Order: sequence, then structure tokens, then C-alpha cells
Amino acid sequence: MLRLRGICPFSWRVFQFRPISFEPLIIQMNKCTDEEQIFDFIERNKAILSEQQVGCAFNMLWKLQKQKTSLVKNVEYVRDHPQFLTLHNLAMNKFKLMNDNTLVNVLYITQQFAGEAFDPLVEALVTESWRRLERFDIKLLSEFSSCLAEQHLYFSPLMGKIADIVHRNLETTQDLSSLSVLMVNISSLISRHFQEQLVNKTELLFDTMDSSEVDFAKRIVQFLRNVRYRYQPLLERCNNIFLSNVDHLDLDSISKILSLHKFLQFNSFKFIMVAKKKLTEMTPLLNHPASFVKLFVALGPIAGPEEKKQLKSTMLLMAEKLTGEQALAVLGALEDMESRNSHLIKRVASVLYKHLDNYKPLELLKITQALTFLHFQSKEFFVKLRELLLSYLKISFIPTEMSFLVCAISMLPSPHLDEVGISRIEAVLPQCDLNKLTSFSASVLRWIQYDHMHLDSNTGKQLKLLQKLDHYSHQRLQHINSFDLLWKELKSLKGDVFPESLIEEMIAALQRFRDEINYINVAEIAYFISKTNYLSTLLLDRIASVAVQQIEKIHPFTIFAIILPFSVLNYDPHQRDEFLETCMQHLNSYLGIFDPHILVLLGFSLATLEYFPEDLLKAIFNIKFLARLDSQLEVLPSSLSIRVQFRLMELNRSVCLECPEFQIPWFHDRFCQQYNKGIGVMNRAQQQIYEMLAEVLGGINCVKASVLTPYYHTVDFECALDKKKKPLPYGSHNITLGQRPEMPWESNTEIVGSRLPPGAERIALEFLDSKSFCRNIPHIKGKSAMKKRHLEILGYRVIQISQFEWNSMALSTKDARMDYLRERIFGEVKS
Repeated sequence: MLRLRGICPFSWRVFQFRPISFEPLIIQMNKCTDEEQIFDFIERNKAILSEQQVGCAFNMLWKLQKQKTSLVKNVEYVRDHPQFLTLHNLAMNKFKLMNDNTLVNVLYITQQFAGEAFDPLVEALVTESWRRLERFDIKLLSEFSSCLAEQHLYFSPLMGKIADIVHRNLETTQDLSSLSVLMVNISSLISRHFQEQLVNKTELLFDTMDSSEVDFAKRIVQFLRNVRYRYQPLLERCNNIFLSNVDHLDLDSISKILSLHKFLQFNSFKFIMVAKKKLTEMTPLLNHPASFVKLFVALGPIAGPEEKKQLKSTMLLMAEKLTGEQALAVLGALEDMESRNSHLIKRVASVLYKHLDNYKPLELLKITQALTFLHFQSKEFFVKLRELLLSYLKISFIPTEMSFLVCAISMLPSPHLDEVGISRIEAVLPQCDLNKLTSFSASVLRWIQYDHMHLDSNTGKQLKLLQKLDHYSHQRLQHINSFDLLWKELKSLKGDVFPESLIEEMIAALQRFRDEINYINVAEIAYFISKTNYLSTLLLDRIASVAVQQIEKIHPFTIFAIILPFSVLNYDPHQRDEFLETCMQHLNSYLGIFDPHILVLLGFSLATLEYFPEDLLKAIFNIKFLARLDSQLEVLPSSLSIRVQFRLMELNRSVCLECPEFQIPWFHDRFCQQYNKGIGVMNRAQQQIYEMLAEVLGGINCVKASVLTPYYHTVDFECALDKKKKPLPYGSHNITLGQRPEMPWESNTEIVGSRLPPGAERIALEFLDSKSFCRNIPHIKGKSAMKKRHLEILGYRVIQISQFEWNSMALSTKDARMDYLRERIFGEVKS
């Protein structure tokens, strides 16, 4: 024994003076009630603290920290304390001895206290965790992934390794709470197949979670938002969790949920109404700018008129106290609210102006878009904004960032770009995906339009840039050999306006992969096609086939998106009746829980296809439903609210005309009178056509312009012929040009054919612009086809003349047009 002591004196000393049990030290630490006591404890015991006790000290400091009201202030106090540096150094020396839980926990807490971008302890802890990664259980793995996410290491090899571990162990994973954390953190790295596996696993484990656990539901919705996947079944189940726990949701949670729903275009009228009630109750309690801004952003877009007015009044009083970040959030809310409160907009803009130098490119784009939408005007503001955008563009080399900057510049009052800017765009084109290429194209088109009006010399260079953008876009679409990649790029395209030259290539690419369309993606692809206005019978037949064959796997709430392209493009698939009946049977048991405005849009879409399911019409045309719809219209953006009101009127009109047997009353007289006050004013082209028609028909008293029919269709021009094909004069009933016409018939809701002499016919001439036709072929779209049906029911012979025909070379002279009109009206062919 003495010999052993002589050989290892140092080891023996450590063994001799190390406490037999470290429990008493941990108990002492647990009794500390403030940071000073913990720091005193560290100073007294730093020579003998074990790795577990070091971990306990970190735990206690963070536990006390979470109890503080001013978190930032206390973090700085702890971080700057000399004994925190001592604890930091102890952890640096002992981290390899820590067990896995302590290691990750210390990493997390160190990150919360870190003051500098680089911390050697954080780096050491991450490296050691990487070395142990394979033995971490799923809970620890999720905690470690959150630490990486806090460092924005979403695309790092280490996060990729975590994704691989999750993938390999997914089948045996049973902890959805931890899995949902991992899903959010690895979402940037996963394939579509892995994404579907995660969604399926989530559905399997969903019912194992406590229904009061709101956080896991929020994480699942966050994951769907990250991967841009509006998977209705999971969204519905998560929404039910939110609804059942609404009393426990705070301002942050409600704001987050509303934001996620908005991004995913998930409509839940029920959640919006309970959220609105909850937020309205909070309003008197929130008078601090930070909390009131959160309330304003969340409640403003869904508030009623009076609530909006009160919110804006309060915000006007505290606007000057806003930080740059808060002002940006308020501006976004004002855009969502479609506000026209110029005083508040100017006040918020003045705060933005002070902080303009601190905003990143994406934020500058948001500012430009919002102020343009809100019709804000300030030369000083836009001059500074332009200088800032150009200065960023000169040093930027990241394609995404450059697309933001270029888009913002193109929206300014003088959207000019010099040769240096054009060359910088050209330099990054090979690195751009389809989203960025189309964004650049849209911006360049705006410049060309502006420069053309101002005779700028740069137009030629911009046209060359546009050609290069077109070339790269076509190449990218032609070389994509995976449906997943193609759909990822097409989904990322913003808005409803696509470059004309690319539409055909996009559709051709989708047609190559049409066999990949299935119940998972059919609704999104159908909605995308409806936005292109391009009639592809191959794709639409495939969509109808998938709907019929896989209807049980398709969520009922996505049926509207599936039907939409058929309605918009006026296309009947091969199995039309089976397709529509299958869709409606799948919907019938859910009609009572649909969002009211979606049900109206669905009803209108089916009506354009001449399909009038009685159950759907009964669900819409009843007092209880219309009351719910009125409540929802108050919280919808005003543009969407007006669109839904028009669709309800059009559906009401269609049912009255095409299905009188349902005996649904017409109740839109007042609405139509309100929105038809400005009709009758003709532009120059219409004036020329009016004069030609007067000449063809034998006098100005034989033709009427801008005629209102029963049920408030507007006819461009109307005339009447007797049984011998001779024009009938209107006499004193004609209108004065530029004024609203009187109703030509006795009753607005009665078809009165008896006013014409026996054998006479009433003719409606409709001049159709390009919006009335499919983009690729002269096939009339759904709304124009519906109008023709209605006019025929009302007793008209309808003559529809397309602008392509009217402006063609064959009709380039007045005589040719006159002969054309005679042929269409009288059936005369000039020899």
C-alpha cells in the first residue's frame, strides 16, 4: 500500500481530498436563492467541483434566470460576473467527463448566456456532442438539434447527420413531442419521400399526445409551413387542439398560429372567431408598445370595422415610440388590413425612415411592397430607399438577396437600373432557380415598361437581359429530370402572374411527369393549373382520374382546389359526371363544417360547370348559413370579402335562372344596384364599335350600349330584329352615352319576351378580351360561357366576338368590320 502511494502521489492526493459524495454540494446549490449565492459557492468550491456539479451550477443559474422579469438585463449581469467566467472555464476543462444529458444541457444554457458570436465552449460542446451523436436517444437528439438551430446551422453537415439518424430510427420512434422538434429543425434538408414518412408517422402517433399539449401541435404546423406542405388532415387535427385549448392560449401563441395559418392558406373560420374574441378581451390590458404591436398585428387583419378604428387610433398615439422592428410589423399589418389611414401610414413611415439603414434586403422589399400597396408618397423616403437598395446591390452576391433588391428597385417611382446593376444580375443567372429567374424577369419587364414611356436608352440592354433570363428559365425546366424538383420549383413561384414565354414549358414539364400526380399532390397541382389559365386536357384528365380513383384518401376540404381548374377553364373531363358526383359524395357529410366563404366559392365553381347539387345549395341558401357568412365577411380582407359577395350573387343568379325548380329566391337587387352605378361609360374602342353598329343597323336608335338585363348581367350592345331580320328602333328608351342605362325590361327578375313583336329576336353582342379565353387556345373560359347560357335563358341570341378576331388582319379595315358585323347579325355574306 505504501509502495502504491509512493508510485502515484498525485493521484492519491486527488483521491484523498475529493469528497466521498458530491450529493451535499448539489444540495447546497439547490438551496441557493439568487445568483450571488451560486457565484459565492463556485468561488469557494471551484477546486473540487465535479463535472456533474458544474452542470448543476449552470442549471441553477438558468432556473433563476427564467424567474426574472427583465431577462436581457439579468443575462448581462450573469454573463459579466467573474465567477461565471470561472464556471465557463471549469466546463471547458471537464466537458469530456460529462454524461450526455449534462453535456447537451450545458450547451443549451451556455448559448442562452453567450454574448459573442463565437464562444470556444459552445464550439467544444458541439464537437463533443457530434462525436457522441449516435448514442443520443430521441429526446436528447431533439434538444441538441434545437441548440444547432439556435446557431442557424440548419444546412450544416451535423444537422444532416441528425436527419439521417432520425430517418434510420423513424420506424421505432414513439415520442412525438421530441420528433416534432426534430421535424422542424431538419425540415430544410429532407426529401419529399422523407417528408411524407414524417407526416405519416405523425398521423400514427398523434393520438398518443395529450390533447392539452399545444406546443407540439404548433411545431407540427411549423414543420408543414417550413416544407410548404398544406396537408389538410394534420392541419385540421392540430387546429382542433388549438380550439380545445383556446382559453390557455396567450398572445404569442395566437399570433404564431394565425401567422402559420396565413402562410399555409389554411382557413379556419372557427379559430379566427375565437382568436378574435380572445384578442379583443386582451386589448384593454395591453398598453406597452411591444405587447400592443403584437396585438395589432394579430387582431388588426381579423377585427371588425369599429375594432380596427380603435386599434389604429391607439397605434397612432404610440407610433413614435416604435422600434424599427415593430414599425415593420405594423406596416405589414396595415397592408393586410388594406388600410387607407394616411396619418398612421405617414407616422409609421417616419419611424421606418429613421431605421432604414438597419433593414436587411428582404425587409426593404417588404417595406417597398407595403408602401406601394398603401399608396404612400414621399420623394425623400423613396430617394433614400433607392440609394440604399442600389448600395446593397453593388456588394451583394447571393442570388436570393439580389432578387429581393432588384424586385424592390423595380417597384419604386423611377424603377431605373444602370449597366452595373444589369451586369451584376447577369453574373448570378447560372446560380438561380426558377423562382429567382422569374422574379428577375418580372422586375426587368417593369423597367422596360417604364423606360419605354420615358424613351430611355437602356431599353435595348434590358431586352437582352430579358432574353437571357428566358433562356436560363427554359433550360432549367427542360433539364429537370425529377418530379420532386420540378414541383418544388413551381410551388415556389409567387403570385398568379407567370412569364408568358414560360407557361407552355411549365405545362410541358408537368405533362412529362403526369403519372406522378396522386392524392397527396393533386389539389396543389390543380390549383396551380387554375392560376396559369392554360388548358392542358392531359393534366386535367389525369387530375379527374386521380380524384375518382383515390377519393377516399383525399381530404374533403381540398376538393374545391381540385374542381377549380375545370371551372375556370370550362373543361369537362372524359368522366365528367362520375368525377363531379364522386367529389360531391365525398363532401356531403362535411358541408356543415366548411368555412362559409369556401362553400360559396365551391358552389359558384360547380355552377359554372352547370352542376347544381341540391344538398350543397340547401346548405348555402339558408338563413343560418348566411348569418355565419356575414360574420366571416367582417374578418376577411376587404378585397376577398367583396369577391365572395360577388360569387354569392352570381351563384344566386345562376340557380334562379338555371334551376328554378329549387325555388331559391333572388335577394341581390340592392347589392347589384350598389355595384352597378358606374356602368355605361364607354371607352374609345367601344365608341367606335357603337357607331359601326348604328351604321349597320340603320341608326343610333336601333342599338343600345351597356344594357342591364334582369338579374343584372351587363350586355355590351343590344339590338332587336323583327321576323324579317329588320332592326327594331328603341325610340325614347335609348341611353345617353356615359350614363347609367335604365332597365330595358319591365321587371328585373322576370323574363319578358312578350314586349317584342311576334317572331322578333333580341340580340346581345359581347366583345370578349383575352381574359375571357384560355391562354393557349381560343377556348372560352367558365365565367363567359356561363354568361352566354344566362343570356340565352333570358331570351337573347348571343353573339360573342373575340378581340383576337376583331383585331386580326382580316378585319383591319372599317369595311371588313362592317361586313363582319352584318354577317354575324343578319347572316348576310357579301359576295
